[in-house]
Amino acid sequence: ISLPTVLPPLALNFELCRATTHHLRRILNSISLSSNLKVVVLDFMNHSAARVTHTLQIPTYFYYTSGASTLAILLQQIILHENYTKSIKDLNMDVLIPGLPKIHTDDFPDTVQDRTSEAYKVFTEIAMCMRDSDGVIVNTSEAIERRAIKAFNEGLMEGTTPPVFCIGPVISSAPCRGDDDGCLSWLDSQPSQSVVFLSFGSMGRFSRTQLREIAIGLEKSGQRFLWVVRSEFEDGDSGEPTSLEELMPEGFLQRTKGTGMVVRDWAPQAAILSHDSVGGFVTHCGWNSVLESVCEGVPMVAWPLYAEQKLNKVILVEEMKVGVAVKGDKDGLVSSTELSNRVKELMDSDRGKEIRQNIFKMKISATEAVGEGGSSIIALNRLVELWKEH
Repeated sequence: ISLPTVLPPLALNFELCRATTHHLRRILNSISLSSNLKVVVLDFMNHSAARVTHTLQIPTYFYYTSGASTLAILLQQIILHENYTKSIKDLNMDVLIPGLPKIHTDDFPDTVQDRTSEAYKVFTEIAMCMRDSDGVIVNTSEAIERRAIKAFNEGLMEGTTPPVFCIGPVISSAPCRGDDDGCLSWLDSQPSQSVVFLSFGSMGRFSRTQLREIAIGLEKSGQRFLWVVRSEFEDGDSGEPTSLEELMPEGFLQRTKGTGMVVRDWAPQAAILSHDSVGGFVTHCGWNSVLESVCEGVPMVAWPLYAEQKLNKVILVEEMKVGVAVKGDKDGLVSSTELSNRVKELMDSDRGKEIRQNIFKMKISATEAVGEGGSSIIALNRLVELWKEH
């Protein structure tokens, strides 16, 4: 007997934060008795705590784990909330924000599409708390989002914006937990920059139909591939996890045995992206994955699934110019032909070569940003000096 993995609803997470603010107040009061409490840094999802720090008159900063462009969109939500009575999903328009390409309202996060939803209310509160804070620390750098950061720094954004400190890219440096499936050993036997890596994050789930389309598309493309397949299916596609042989088209694993590898649930992503054999990354556009890909100079095929990932897709394709994007049908299904075409475009076309050159240059600049005298180190030092003054 086993129980399925169930993530608590988003609203429950926020309610938990609200319900524990009295503990935070007690802890901060206790610390203040013996120490000079300079500032508090909050995860941007724990905005409820800002009410406590404000009451105690403690300078408050937020750590925002996505990029400066999506921060601009989050703050823009306040403007849209004040200027329109319709839900964002009903506006059907392009939004123009300094430092960003035009963003269609369809590409705003799902959590803010419906004005009547609890998630919309919470994220509007988050945006207001961040706007009124002493500053926001962002996991990005001028090398990655130069125009958006410049717009923040020069006060070009509409409405009130907080000081922004870009200290990234911050990515995990912890060693991987091993290579149980032999991914790295398999990559060792592949030619340089020949393998497309497909991984969609810890919450990236697909229907059985979509999994089969991916398999057919990879085979059509003729490209070498390493594909991480989750055991769970997306909502509405029930059934116990089955073997790879049952999930894939008949004969697929045997036909692609020499040029492809499929693993279940997990693979050492950072180590894979840093491997010389990897030449492309089909990604859900989670910001950590985008940063890891940039830091290793691996161009991307953008396949956003949830949260702010549609925004990240627009930024990495239209602004950063380090990837191409797949397009789904009206139900979101990405066909095998579409995936095959995008993979071939990235790996074997003039546009793909240009994208590869762009991300290689960005890799160098991103590395310099966190090196001695780099823009992110300067921003971090400036932040520390401000904290000393409090």
